[in-house]
Amino acid sequence: MLLERIQKENDIKRFSPKELEDLAKEIRQFLIKKISVTGGHLASNLGVVELTMALHLAFHLPEDKLIWDVGHQSYTHKLLTGRKEGFDDLRKYGGMSGFPKRKESACDAFDTGHSSTSISAGLGYAAARDIKGEQHSVVSIIGDGAMTGGMAYEALNNAAQMKSNFIIVLNDNNMSISENVGGMSKYLNGLRTAQAYTGLKRGVEDALLKIPVQGEKLLSQMKKTKSGIKQLFVPGMFFEDMGITYLGPVDGHDIQKLYKTLQEAKRVDHAVLVHVLTKKGKGYQPAEENPSKFHGIVPFDILTGETKTETKKDSYTEIFSKVICDIGKQNEKVAVITAAMADGTGLQRFAQHFPERFFDVGIAEEHALTFAAGLAAGGLKPVAAIYSSFLQRGFDQIIHDVCIQNLPVMIAVDRAGLVGSDGETHQGIFDLSFLSMIPNMTIMSPKNRWEMADMVRFGVEFGFPIALRYPRGEAYEGMQQFRAPIVYGKSELLYEEKDIAIFFVGHMSELADMVRLELKNLGYSCSLINARFVKPLDTQMIDRLSKNHRLFVTIEENVISGGYGEQVTEYVSRADLPVKVRCVGISDDYVEHGNIELLRKEVGLEKEAIVERIKTEYFGLCGSEGK
Repeated sequence: MLLERIQKENDIKRFSPKELEDLAKEIRQFLIKKISVTGGHLASNLGVVELTMALHLAFHLPEDKLIWDVGHQSYTHKLLTGRKEGFDDLRKYGGMSGFPKRKESACDAFDTGHSSTSISAGLGYAAARDIKGEQHSVVSIIGDGAMTGGMAYEALNNAAQMKSNFIIVLNDNNMSISENVGGMSKYLNGLRTAQAYTGLKRGVEDALLKIPVQGEKLLSQMKKTKSGIKQLFVPGMFFEDMGITYLGPVDGHDIQKLYKTLQEAKRVDHAVLVHVLTKKGKGYQPAEENPSKFHGIVPFDILTGETKTETKKDSYTEIFSKVICDIGKQNEKVAVITAAMADGTGLQRFAQHFPERFFDVGIAEEHALTFAAGLAAGGLKPVAAIYSSFLQRGFDQIIHDVCIQNLPVMIAVDRAGLVGSDGETHQGIFDLSFLSMIPNMTIMSPKNRWEMADMVRFGVEFGFPIALRYPRGEAYEGMQQFRAPIVYGKSELLYEEKDIAIFFVGHMSELADMVRLELKNLGYSCSLINARFVKPLDTQMIDRLSKNHRLFVTIEENVISGGYGEQVTEYVSRADLPVKVRCVGISDDYVEHGNIELLRKEVGLEKEAIVERIKTEYFGLCGSEGK
């Protein structure tokens, strides 16, 4: 195997051109085989094999810096830096990350996981290089989908001021996760057809030069004006007009052409953009035909491309999808918004039925939320479905544009809590904290599938800002005997006893019930409360239960800092209630990648650990009184 000759970074430089072609095929076979077992991001990685190889040929790592936007397409990069053996444990707890990680390798220049960050980070690297008087290259690799993110434009504007070399590689595969939308996508589509531009440009130049006396003068004048030759034949010349030299488009699967173009880019004494055309999923037909499915794929059968997992029950996302579609049939004012995640958030069904009320704004969460605020101000009922980890990007817009104006925007916070294999950048463990601090915001979270459906309906009817928080995966089907009507700001008392009261948030319902049953088996008296609303806090329930309970325990899959438990603690302290509060959640830290059940055990969100903690706390309160 040629891959066996890659033991460390820069080993690829010893391969002949023919061997490089064979190596690309071998890499694709390796990735398909490994990801079919572990799961992971396949389509994006198959599309950048030759591009990654050309980058490793043209630059010297780790001295030169490669910064991958989003980072899920860095598998070939990891292979070429000697991490082949790590693929057996890819995205497993304690194993190799599916994203660049500085602590994993000196060749990973910057940790990434969210979109549209690489140009900003690269500019920082380049500025630091210049200040220190160093000479290495800095390369930011960004996808065309990520170019819909506003941060990328802020960085491009800054990049135009560079007085030294800085290389941006635009990996253009006409896809993000869902198909790209918007003006930048149309612009790049125009550039893809501009290969004829070069020949046409030469023809115009030659024709002008043949004009006696005035030809050369005309050509010179034309080059100086903004309506020059490029403007005539390439739509907009967006990058050149900003002061960034544009090279391309280049075939992203031709290693030699890529290498030559990257060498040209290194000679530019300011910011330069290399436009590379690639095919997402290249080399594996199922991924080429359905790149969205193979963006982030669970283990699958290589021959058929079908996933190996058994048919599951409805997820929380699927329930949201069905209910919001039913509501859309009855209420013509309901409009939905996604930030390039129509499939992931379950809004594709709504798009098919009500395309005029479905808006995919691209990878632009900030814009999505302010756009939703505008829809609400205009008299509609917008529902913006955004993953928890990506909602962080819209924090300012939630405050400034939605909540200050108290507009009836519903935020469907998908993938809340621990999400597993994608690691720190994707865990949805901060939303309860940052949403809770915002005035006018209401936050609710369902205990099971039936409450999920009820809360979607409640949220759409609610006339003010509201967030519905729910996790990835199957919707819990327990506790179906409890389905009291949802009342604003009121929790749900499931079992009322005395001494110990367990308050849980949303999908911690199953865990909380198991803890209660275990405590009952041990002889303890225990009440169980479904918080339902994280904000506003149900202080009446807290007041009532403080009269015959000594210990409150809160359980949430969110960081403890600023979360539901701390709000309960603060109220109990402020009201001087005779009860002790103990918060169970995630400590002040980031949670790495791994299986969700394993991660819950690691952070203490498991039955045995919680029961032992409650027993210790309760014994400390009661002393020799026992149970």
